[in-house]
Amino acid sequence: MGNQFITVKRFNMLQNPAWLKQYQLPYEKLEEVPESVFSGINQLLDQKLSDSPVVTIMIAAWNEEVNVLRCIATLANMKTSIPYEILVVNNNSADRTQDTLNKLHVRSVFQPIQGPGPARQMGQENAHGKYILLADADCFYPDCWVEEMMMVLTQPEVVCVYGRYSFISEPGFPRWQLALMERMKDVIAGYRHINRPYLNTYGISMGYLKEAGLKVGYVMKNVRGEDGRLTYGMMQYGKVKQVKANKARAWTGPRTLQKEGSLVKVITNRIAKEAKGFFFNLHRKAPKEIEKL
Repeated sequence: MGNQFITVKRFNMLQNPAWLKQYQLPYEKLEEVPESVFSGINQLLDQKLSDSPVVTIMIAAWNEEVNVLRCIATLANMKTSIPYEILVVNNNSADRTQDTLNKLHVRSVFQPIQGPGPARQMGQENAHGKYILLADADCFYPDCWVEEMMMVLTQPEVVCVYGRYSFISEPGFPRWQLALMERMKDVIAGYRHINRPYLNTYGISMGYLKEAGLKVGYVMKNVRGEDGRLTYGMMQYGKVKQVKANKARAWTGPRTLQKEGSLVKVITNRIAKEAKGFFFNLHRKAPKEIEKL
């Protein structure tokens, strides 16, 4: 991988962003990755990462030996004046995730307790930054991501922020249809934000004040929704805001959508789910699963 990168441009509803191509490395196993790829990424990491970071970008990785390499390649190219570090939590991976991390100039820790909650709890306990930005190991981040997230997170009384995300088109999931679904998702998120912003906070693109995160703590169980639970607890310490800049969207593959079948089925399921929760979202009362934790 060279050091010449495509500048991130505005959101396009008809095709995947051009800047993604340079990071979609055509490898399936660590042994297939040339040393030159690691050298190129490490050269950028050495230029960008700080020993005295203001921000810790935390990644929880479980069996992501090649995906985490792609993710870190994007994070190594952030255009920001804010000092940052990258901390990866190896969440009991059974593949060669740790071998990948050992070849990269990033910090890593090992969490044997399975689950995103335990992984992120260990991550925030070992973070050096005042602020934490959460990133997913199988996602891609535009070069303005840190700057846009921090622009909102550092506003007065803000304790947590969340960003938008998009899906990379593949056969059966054309970009224009995904974009329409994403627009619908953004509208729904705006409605939920009024009373229940914690339902919009996902580890794919989320940031918070570490001090507040440590006070609340992640749930130490292998359950979904650990990010929303943390946000709900932090709301006693400040505001939750959305980062609406489309250029700062995180990008991920349609793997989760493919599990549900066709895109039409995905959209139908989403509409049915949101319709069911319409009146639920009119109230501030916490859902029972959060109240019990």
